Amino acid sequence: MSERATREETVDVVWSGSWVAERLGVALEGDGELQGLLGLALRRNPKRAHLLVSNVLGKHVPQRPSVVHGAGFELGERVRALLGAQEARRAVVLGYAETATGLGHAVADGLRDAPYLHSTRRPVAGVEQAGGFEEAHSHATSHLLLPEDRDLLASGGTGADASVLVLVDDEFSTGNTVLNTIRALHALHPRERYVIVALVDMRSAGDRDRLAVFAAEIGARVDLVTRSTGTVALPDGVLERGQALVAAQEAEQAAHAAHAAHAGRAEGSAGAVEDADSAPVTRVDLDWPAGVPDGGRHGFTPAHRAALEAALPAMADRIAAELGDAAGPAPRHVLVLGFEELMYAPLRLGTALEAALGADAEVRYSTTTRSPVLAVDDPGYAIRTRLVFPAHDDPADGPGDRYAYNVAGAGFDAVVAVVDSTADTPELHAPDGLLARLAEHTGHVLLVVLPSYVPATAAPTGVPGTPTPAPERQEPAVLPEPLRGPDFSSYAPEDVGWLLQDLSDTELEAPTEEREEAIQSGGAHYAESLPVEYQPSAEYQALFTAALETSAARIARAVGTVTETVLAERGPRPVLVSLARAGTPVGVLMRRWAQHRHGLDLPHYAISIVRGRGIDATALRWLAAHHDPADVVFVDGWTGKGAITRELAAAITEFEASGGPAGFDPEISVLADPGGCVRTYGTREDFLIPSACLNSTVSGLISRTVLRADLVGPDDFHGGKFYRELADSDVSGLFLDTIAARFDEVAGQVEAEAKELLAADRAPTWEGWAAVERISEEYGIHDVNLVKPGVGETTRVLLRRVPWKILAKRGAGADLEHIRLLAEQRGVPVEEVDDLPYSCVGLIHPRFTRGATGADGKAVQGA
Repeated sequence: MSERATREETVDVVWSGSWVAERLGVALEGDGELQGLLGLALRRNPKRAHLLVSNVLGKHVPQRPSVVHGAGFELGERVRALLGAQEARRAVVLGYAETATGLGHAVADGLRDAPYLHSTRRPVAGVEQAGGFEEAHSHATSHLLLPEDRDLLASGGTGADASVLVLVDDEFSTGNTVLNTIRALHALHPRERYVIVALVDMRSAGDRDRLAVFAAEIGARVDLVTRSTGTVALPDGVLERGQALVAAQEAEQAAHAAHAAHAGRAEGSAGAVEDADSAPVTRVDLDWPAGVPDGGRHGFTPAHRAALEAALPAMADRIAAELGDAAGPAPRHVLVLGFEELMYAPLRLGTALEAALGADAEVRYSTTTRSPVLAVDDPGYAIRTRLVFPAHDDPADGPGDRYAYNVAGAGFDAVVAVVDSTADTPELHAPDGLLARLAEHTGHVLLVVLPSYVPATAAPTGVPGTPTPAPERQEPAVLPEPLRGPDFSSYAPEDVGWLLQDLSDTELEAPTEEREEAIQSGGAHYAESLPVEYQPSAEYQALFTAALETSAARIARAVGTVTETVLAERGPRPVLVSLARAGTPVGVLMRRWAQHRHGLDLPHYAISIVRGRGIDATALRWLAAHHDPADVVFVDGWTGKGAITRELAAAITEFEASGGPAGFDPEISVLADPGGCVRTYGTREDFLIPSACLNSTVSGLISRTVLRADLVGPDDFHGGKFYRELADSDVSGLFLDTIAARFDEVAGQVEAEAKELLAADRAPTWEGWAAVERISEEYGIHDVNLVKPGVGETTRVLLRRVPWKILAKRGAGADLEHIRLLAEQRGVPVEEVDDLPYSCVGLIHPRFTRGATGADGKAVQGA
């Protein structure tokens, strides 16, 4: 790493400490680089009003990731040279939360072979504390040490004698924090040598003497490695005058904000006015390397470092691809924004993104912080703007404000926000949360969620070695990540995450007649195999296209109505979970409505539920680990007789009774509810929803879900197949786009219908169930599972089962054209009847054997 590269872009024409210096008489005295490395700001703190703001740390001031990483890496190389290669291999690096977690990690990189640990202010359930210390001048003083390997601090995990301890902080101001750390750890693990590393050494002469005396007292050598040296000159009374200046500035800014709000142009942060339209938020799933921690909270070894280095280019390429897919011109000015203590992973994603984008874009890096700092929009002040948002990781010390500095008004075309899964909470996605605040100030927000690392040895305090469940919202190691397009399904990756396992390479299809015989004889469950995918004729494809155009506005209206009802009753940011696969196109459309009409970026997943077998419990556990179960809204396409409605309610009850996380609402929200089985719906009319006309080619090329004991283990997601080979016939995108194009046209009707529904009695009538029971007896079937009511279910009978006959409501018109065509192709009679609450009902052959069909698969009359 060259000297020029690490020093680049650290000096402004106006020193970013001049505003404070002129008003309070604070001065930096030191070498020529000092003012390029540091600016000044003010904060509300009863112990120290001024704040030294680093230009190369990547905390408050966005900087090139390569410059930030290079600053720490070069310090690590200097420590390696100081110790020698052999002693460097026995070193352990300890960084300080929150500002120096990334810097310490970069120092460990420069040492090459050193394990790394950083202190933390986040207690982790089941992880025993190995030590702690206090930071006297900080706004949050307690530091915890939570290594996974209990020997890490003693010997670097090698079992040998105590190793050199390298302590890393961003600034060495008084030395009190380092003294407290060494005093606490030396009592537990005495060693002969310590190395203190900092970007700047700002100690007074008295502080330097105190460290020398302390080292002599404990009988250890203490070395110091810094990039720059100086002092802060503080005149008498500066603390009181600084506090008064902060109060005056805050009062002035509050008055200005009140005036702006009264004038109709409320400001979102100091010095930056909110845009009228918020940017979209896109979730980007990275293939984070298995077993690699998201940071050094529990330790980070050289093996972890090697695995991460190997994976970084592919992860950066994924982010770059999402940036390239953003609407409008390709982003030129990109910010990678880390999260409090999570500094190193986003920093390294930033360095890799710099390499991936090359000269086509300028990449910057900074992180959010707990530290409250006054923002003043002046080039001579280090903190020009600030965004304020609520904490979103359920902090142990309770809720509070968090901050992102110098982001608003910086002209970023896109922001890549990186958090861990513990922090991927409703607060993150709230209207006043971090993502919404970022979206006010950039053209596009990408969200990257890294799995929160939980030590395998996590145990209740005082019982080392005993496993314990992971903390709430932290991701257990057994849970896989959702599958997304284009690797799995033809849907865009942000449209849906499939909580399924990919069985695309497994032979699961069987002839329809063989499947039906096995199912009805009790020899197999319908979910253990797949029907051969129906390949529509040209005539049928033309019918689908015509039906889609005819019904698009009607469907758009139902999509809008059910989405507005969900937002009103389950808002503000529900998590959509569609029942794969019929519910998935509806979930995608609901998500698009919320984004188009309200600017909301709702999470959407697809989950498997199997009649008679229940819902995918592993998928429910995944949802509970990443979201509040109370926010989950289950989505399906339509109701028939209500079997899935009942199945879901029973499955959720069983899941909770078996110890699964509680709080899931088993109610289903559907596009159409002709059976009167649910209370949240877009319409209760039984009409053609064109997505029922086809199988995978209108559902992202995904099969119906599979549940078979030899393929799906107790901790696996249910299975599904991606039919890539059918891409030429895929109309999934056409279906979505055709309906979404009618959203604005139906908005007025949706508003009126949603208001009417919200005020109405929407209690389920179960009218459809009564009709199914009656038909089952009248036609001598005596099995309600072989009666499939409604246009959607009848279509499925004709495509996937062995149909016996179709009952059509007398006078039903265009909605049944495709039903009549399919029935003709399969030789199935259509009987028109009166007094039918549905447009049609499909009857599965009640006495099926393979002899009930001819060689061509058509029904044999009278069988």
